[in-house]
Amino acid sequence: MATGGNAIRGTRVGAGPMGEQDHGYHAERVAVSYWDALGNETVRYFAADIPAEEIPETIDSPHSGLPAGRDQKNPPEMAKPEPYKTHLAYVKERRTDEEAQTLLADALSQLRERRGQH
Repeated sequence: MATGGNAIRGTRVGAGPMGEQDHGYHAERVAVSYWDALGNETVRYFAADIPAEEIPETIDSPHSGLPAGRDQKNPPEMAKPEPYKTHLAYVKERRTDEEAQTLLADALSQLRERRGQH
């Protein structure tokens, strides 16, 4: 009984010769650990020649979604959830009741002028 004759069965297309160890140039990199408030550690890798000020102090933890910082003993605190606000709630934060009445009166007068109802 003959086999299918497929010589590359079980190998990745473009993988190169079997046993090849070097698949290109590997840049030097540094590992930076981040911890969230639940104690989860996340490691991120950065290029070794990147300035230290460009490495972020906090990230979002992929484990919990919480902010994670570089200080294991003092991780960032959990953000306090803000309740959902409607558009009207945001408007009320920006306008006083008197401003709202003035704006409403102006809008109604413009509407009446357009409709010919002075």
